[in-house]
Amino acid sequence: MALKEKRQHSSELVPFSYYKCLIPDFFSCVPLHWHGEFEINYILEGSAEFLCGEERFTSEKGDIIIIPPNMLHAIYTRENCVQRYDTIVFSADMLGASANDRCTAELIQPLVNNHSGINMHITVNHPYYNEIKTTAENIFSCAKGNSCQLDMLLKSELLRLFWLLENNGDIYRKSDSNSDFIGAIRPAVEYINDNYCENITVQQLADIVHLSKSYFMSRFRQAAGVGAIEYITQLRIKKACARLLSDSNMNTADIAFECGFRNLSNFNRQFRKAVGCTPCEYKKINSPRS
Repeated sequence: MALKEKRQHSSELVPFSYYKCLIPDFFSCVPLHWHGEFEINYILEGSAEFLCGEERFTSEKGDIIIIPPNMLHAIYTRENCVQRYDTIVFSADMLGASANDRCTAELIQPLVNNHSGINMHITVNHPYYNEIKTTAENIFSCAKGNSCQLDMLLKSELLRLFWLLENNGDIYRKSDSNSDFIGAIRPAVEYINDNYCENITVQQLADIVHLSKSYFMSRFRQAAGVGAIEYITQLRIKKACARLLSDSNMNTADIAFECGFRNLSNFNRQFRKAVGCTPCEYKKINSPRS
């Protein structure tokens, strides 16, 4: 599936990845996507708009955001706001998902298979917040330490986190109908992620999911938090940011064309609007110094 992130977040040897994140400085936004691993975000500073499945909320310093496998999610910047946060993406195997015991069968597997829901947005008002925060800090400390000994502790802290959530009722059984809303537009988002460099029309996307153009536009905005055309532009800008930093030999015009922009002035305008500077300034600011 094209919408599924192509980045490999984990391996059999190291079943997790840690990321130090800053938006919009590192990237303008995190476009709608999904992956087969769990994800935990710990907000260290600032604020942003999170879209997780059908839920949309504003993050604040201290928030802990837990995203289950295969859930469509995105992060959008807020005006005049910067968000600094830590992220760990980890395989369900870290929770012993392949075991056959009753704990796994009744509590872990339903989360992995999307049969159980989870309170994804943990704030300072949560009754167990202090315990959850301490556990989250331990999780990220282990991930940053990156050793086989700390992996053992990381597993236990992840299990403790999910035990705290289960014990407080933050993990719950849900009906199958909960995922129908997002699933309806998933093929369209997959198509965009696989063909963002091509000319894409709203009618094409509506045809892919067998909806009328007007109903598709409404459904997409509800599911993605932005309109289809705005989402395509955001994705192209993110791809352009990555190319600006990874390929020093390509000029701005070639990068713009490769990422789906057919007009350089429009690319420059959209880039400045999304990132806050020109492509050349972005490359100069963010490129490693020799």
